[in-house]
Amino acid sequence: MLEVVTEQRLRILRLDRPERKNALTGELIRALMAALREAAHDDDVWAVAITGNGDAFCSGLDLAQQGDAAEAGDRAERDEPAAPDDEGSLRHLPVIMRVECEKPVLAGVNGVAVGLGLSLAMNADIRIAAPSARFHPGYARVATSPDGGLTWTLTRALGYERALRFLLEQRMVAADEALALGLVSEVVESDDAFEARFLEYGLMLASVAPIAARQTKRLLVRVEQPPDLAAHLQDEIALALHGLASRDSAEAVRAMFAKERPEFTGT
Repeated sequence: MLEVVTEQRLRILRLDRPERKNALTGELIRALMAALREAAHDDDVWAVAITGNGDAFCSGLDLAQQGDAAEAGDRAERDEPAAPDDEGSLRHLPVIMRVECEKPVLAGVNGVAVGLGLSLAMNADIRIAAPSARFHPGYARVATSPDGGLTWTLTRALGYERALRFLLEQRMVAADEALALGLVSEVVESDDAFEARFLEYGLMLASVAPIAARQTKRLLVRVEQPPDLAAHLQDEIALALHGLASRDSAEAVRAMFAKERPEFTGT
């Protein structure tokens, strides 16, 4: 489900559900966050790299196995917040990747990055993409707002207007446009060259003097971080769950699987 290997001082995390386009389950999210925390506190690891096995980076939350999301949606409908000590909560993911892990985190987007998969990629410090990579925000498609830190990271990367348009237009963005928008900073010359470039760049990050890398990341994150990041991420989760608990969200999911146009009512 999650492959963890170390090349020299680079910790590589590979999402390994290729048959499901590396869609995230509660178990995989918890494994990923545990592996990120372990890398953050391992003195022998100087950089982290994340990618997906197969032809996808991550297609988002696995809607076919959404027990965790459904339970969370039920809590939101009853106005019950998630437990504050819930280590599997998505509000921890941006904190782990941007704040707790002071080592550079690279995302190698080798295919589709959709919804929560896009949130995961945007939480990385640096993103490179294969020419076949595709990006879709996903959330409005199921009648809710983003989670996983995307409202923070996307707005910082694209600016307010471009971020809002990208989230609401609900269209698939190809790698070249993603580069122009600022979703990624590099598109590799070919899909065949992607894996070698991903490893090469990750190893370069892992060769930087670790004190320099840690201190530089700490200062840059401080500049772009919201005044109360924890509160922002808590609100993000609460609103996303509120949307998922709505009738419109149920209609959106039904219509998506039925390949029909949803009929929204605003409830």
